[in-house]
Amino acid sequence: MIPTLRRLALAAAALPALLIGAASAEARPFTARDLVTFERISDPHISPDGRFAIYALRQTDYAANKGVNSLWVIDLTRPLQAPRKLEAAGNGANSGRWSPDSKWIYFLKNDANGVSQVWRIDPAGANIGQVTSLPLDVGSYRLAPNGSTLAVSVAVFRDCADLACTRARMDKGASKASGQLFTRLFVRHWDTWNDQTNNALFTLTIGSDGRASGEPTPIMRGFDGDAPSKPFGDDSEFAFSPDSRAVIFAARLAGKSEPWSTNFDLYQVSADGASAPENLTERNPAWDTGAVFSPDGKTMAYRRMKRPGFEADRWQVVLRNVVTGAERELAADWDRSAETLVWSADGKTLYVSAEDVGQLKIFAIDVKSGKVKALTDAGHVGGFDVAGKTILYAQDALDRPAQLYSMSARGGVPHRWTNANAGAMSEITWGQYEQFSFPGWNDETVHGYVVKPYNYEAGKKYPVVFLIHGGPQGSFGNNFHYRWNAEYWAGRGYGVVMVDFHGSTGYGQAFTDAISRHWGDRPLEDLKKGWAAALARYDFLDGDRACALGGSYGGYMTNWIAGNWNGPWKCLVNHDGIFDTRQMAYSTEELWFSEWENGGTPWDHAAEIERFNPVNYVGEWRVPMMVIQGGRDFRIPLEQGLATFTALQRRGIESQLLYFEDENHWVLKPQNSEQWHDQVGAWVDRWTKGS
Repeated sequence: MIPTLRRLALAAAALPALLIGAASAEARPFTARDLVTFERISDPHISPDGRFAIYALRQTDYAANKGVNSLWVIDLTRPLQAPRKLEAAGNGANSGRWSPDSKWIYFLKNDANGVSQVWRIDPAGANIGQVTSLPLDVGSYRLAPNGSTLAVSVAVFRDCADLACTRARMDKGASKASGQLFTRLFVRHWDTWNDQTNNALFTLTIGSDGRASGEPTPIMRGFDGDAPSKPFGDDSEFAFSPDSRAVIFAARLAGKSEPWSTNFDLYQVSADGASAPENLTERNPAWDTGAVFSPDGKTMAYRRMKRPGFEADRWQVVLRNVVTGAERELAADWDRSAETLVWSADGKTLYVSAEDVGQLKIFAIDVKSGKVKALTDAGHVGGFDVAGKTILYAQDALDRPAQLYSMSARGGVPHRWTNANAGAMSEITWGQYEQFSFPGWNDETVHGYVVKPYNYEAGKKYPVVFLIHGGPQGSFGNNFHYRWNAEYWAGRGYGVVMVDFHGSTGYGQAFTDAISRHWGDRPLEDLKKGWAAALARYDFLDGDRACALGGSYGGYMTNWIAGNWNGPWKCLVNHDGIFDTRQMAYSTEELWFSEWENGGTPWDHAAEIERFNPVNYVGEWRVPMMVIQGGRDFRIPLEQGLATFTALQRRGIESQLLYFEDENHWVLKPQNSEQWHDQVGAWVDRWTKGS
């Protein structure tokens, strides 16, 4: 039991900042170096017996220009004891998971040959051992309920009979001929050219010595698809049945239609590879994923979309009777999109994370009645787990990075377990923030956030950055973003305005749907009205010294604003934004996105493509713009950024191009990220501060 005063203090520390007070003269601002070097907490998991918890901590090796991962343990029976690093696991350990008997922590780490393998260690940090010794990287894994069967995902060539064949082909000396022959799309995806391997699942048996020996058993032989999916799939996309005899995985059949299909199905296959995969959700032509079984093994819960081809449809929660196959949607009237699903110990409650009006919360759904109850309030839950009567979760907010908290499974006052970045956090004065709302398109309520500069003084006016989120089905909610961080700008002395325009997530599916085929009108109306509402409500915002910045769809909107709403802005910043929607439709990799958002293919819906195409309004451009582009961005290809810069230069508009050859759609390397912030900050300063 936590002492009352301490419990109240910890709860107060978790509350969001309010727009009150002013920074002291000695305040230290939050900087780009802080952003790239902050410790990052994620991936919490509680041992089945409820005694311990593990989580991942990412630290930065700035000199090496990379993040370094490690695993940490918390003794949940000792609330005043600090977390302990699993030193024996070493740096690089990731994906920590518990054995069913709570005696072992399994994790991934490279072996002496630099190949990712499954390892295990006990909670005390002793008895470390390598479980797998495969010739190829283990991408993700699952331990069966029986504790002795292991499923691993490995990238292999479809026509290889075993892992050694794939290894040999990869190691074979390259031919002097460098051409690659493709017969179907997804020749490149996200930031990688297709090496023509598939993620496939294999099973192994763990012996009494803790090692999995022998040739792994392929359980997807002949299946043309990836499990987990590429490029971001993980162990949430496959699971063992309660009796450990079967594996259920989510996958999309490849073939020639894969780039314009979102039809993932749940397949069941025997863990010994004796049967072919059976499609459990064939009737639904849209996305099915994330199977989790109830404690009694009688019910499988999973997430489902209804509309084929739409990646931002509402995630429904579906309960399936394991024996009969009968299904029902849980909480069908709850207009939120479910993310993580976790069962309660008694099987009466399903815990779900979901976005909700600028927050990301944990909800408890009663399995019998479908009644939904929010357990967390303001903030952003980045991951959670449940065991017994305890919920463990990572939560961040606009003015603080993630920390670990726990609470009763019924809700209540949280207990904080971690104190990451304690030194810097004690020095920094944060810009205080507030959520606001206004009537937007169709007179519907739209929400946004305003952040004060860290050095705010009443009666003074400050320059402003207007941040526009990507997606477009996304949100600039109450979270600590590691690429578009509002507090960085507050630390430079700016007020920050962010609007969750129509198309944003967390406000109901109809609100999200409103942007499709309306990229340039409805969201622009929201942005205009939100800007006006913020200026009217917050007198410290200097609307005459303002720049608009955005990435991805936000970069598209920056280009659209340049030709359709350039009056308020002293400068613009476009990161990996679309310049020509027509060319985008032919050159991006996930075609389902462009085709859904524009009503279909570009040859059948040319008018839709051109209706909100920024390239058609270049003649109206006049505002200085900085263009940023990643060389490995295959979502918004390089030529989109180059074309934007070409148009600006040819028209004689002040402009800069910041090009990162080694980055994708995001800027991930620490030193690149700091350079991004320094260059973009200098650009905005130039036009709003004259420096």
